[in-house]
Amino acid sequence: MTRYDGDEAGVERVFAALPPARGRAFAQSWWGLAWLTALEGTALDSKQLKAGRGLARAGAVGAVSVRPGRITAVVQDRDRTAHRADVLLQELSEEQWDRFLAMAVERAGHVAALLDREMPTHLVEDAELAGVELLPGLGDLEPECDCDAWDHCGHTAALCYQVARLLDQDPFVLLLMRGRGERALLDALQARGDASAGRPAQGPEGVDAAEAYAAGDILPSLPAAPALPAEPGIPPSLDTETEPAAGIDPSALEFLAARTAVRAHRLLARALQDGHGRQPVEPEPDVARDAVRLAAGEPHRAVTERLAEGSGRGREGLAVAVRAWRHGGTAALAVLDEEWTVDGERLARARAALDSAWDEDERPVLRARANRWTVTGAPVQLRLGREGRWWPYRKERGRWVPAGDSSQDPATALATAESAPER
Repeated sequence: MTRYDGDEAGVERVFAALPPARGRAFAQSWWGLAWLTALEGTALDSKQLKAGRGLARAGAVGAVSVRPGRITAVVQDRDRTAHRADVLLQELSEEQWDRFLAMAVERAGHVAALLDREMPTHLVEDAELAGVELLPGLGDLEPECDCDAWDHCGHTAALCYQVARLLDQDPFVLLLMRGRGERALLDALQARGDASAGRPAQGPEGVDAAEAYAAGDILPSLPAAPALPAEPGIPPSLDTETEPAAGIDPSALEFLAARTAVRAHRLLARALQDGHGRQPVEPEPDVARDAVRLAAGEPHRAVTERLAEGSGRGREGLAVAVRAWRHGGTAALAVLDEEWTVDGERLARARAALDSAWDEDERPVLRARANRWTVTGAPVQLRLGREGRWWPYRKERGRWVPAGDSSQDPATALATAESAPER
């Protein structure tokens, strides 16, 4: 994720926590290795470096925030104690950036390499000749940690080892630490390239959308739909030092973004299926129903409490609604909440199904009320859904709760209710 706070000078990129790095080197690229050389040549205590490697390998480094002059992350000790770790790196001056841009524009290969997420040695060497040190040297990585260590501790070392993995993937991370984000840097290179060639600044490329639509022939030229991703994407972490706006809970927002990604993936899968245009349209979103759907995603307790309050169900009521949702989504939730009168042809069908479901000597004694049939003398119940299916219910601690999936056969549904374990 990249966050812009007004202008490019305030850009911040936040990288989600990386998985454990067991069995692999932290850096493969030569510039990633140079970063680790600067760390390992600066730290005075080799035991702290070893501790940092262990923490990084175990996945103890949280989301990494990268800003001009600073990287930040929360690092957990093996006892789960969390520490905020920062590592500072001197930003380049405006004069140094001017020299770097002038050098890069003269050699088109440098720009192409950066766009390919590469940092060739000749780029760094040419920058050094221009008086610009891109990679950190010994003593350039300045640690700060709330554990009060005066030198690199295990937490700042773990952060540096994790950042080496990020640098492997994207050298623009280093350039951002030196003071320029990717967008600003590429825009500046484009502007200098145009100026040196005597070209006016380029405007946006492409065809006007209104003109393309008016032409009426855009559909045949559209590319094929992309392949469905194997799984939903992972939203960016919001675990940064930036203070959230009043009333915003970052953890709740992260959970909501993750559930939205899951739902978007499911909708995309449905849209890519043959015959999608003939499928029924999903009902409009409902706040109370969505609260149950989100709670079924097992958020942390604070989010669950907010959903319970916002839905008006309370904690126990929401837990029961989640059970219903997991058994049948919207239809199961409607059966939980609605009591409706069964009459006419629906009632005749229901009675016929009940009469034929059991032999005469096995048929339970049922007491009917609306769309609910309760077994006399037993804590089990059948509920008829509007779609004609039977839903098993069981009384637990004085409350009727869903006991399983629905069935066309009332005997099967009742057996499910009788065999369901009490929770």
